[in-house]
Amino acid sequence: MEAIAKLNDCPTSPRKMRLVVDLIRGERVEKALYILKFTNKDAAIRVEKLLLSAIKNWEAKNEGQRPEDNELYVKTIMVDGGRQLKRLRPAPQGRGHRIRKRSNHVTLIVDSKNTEPKTK
Repeated sequence: MEAIAKLNDCPTSPRKMRLVVDLIRGERVEKALYILKFTNKDAAIRVEKLLLSAIKNWEAKNEGQRPEDNELYVKTIMVDGGRQLKRLRPAPQGRGHRIRKRSNHVTLIVDSKNTEPKTK
């Protein structure tokens, strides 16, 4: 049973976010949390919160089961470009340079490796 968590309009460029996201793609949840905790990037804090949210969503779907027992892993994680805020910065000789403040959308899917249903 998989669980999804989304982060929309995160004020970080997609390129910077992908550097962090690529570190945890396909990893077990516990290892991914350790990687994010010790990664020295600002985007790692946001992805760590998103991963914790996905774990909580999985726990809400699968009541009575523990994530450690089911070997949760990061099944899919995607970074898409969000909206851009366009600003003007003064430039020499009365001109203006356009500044694009980028944002992104992150989608995280967590799944368990133990897929056999437990029946009582």
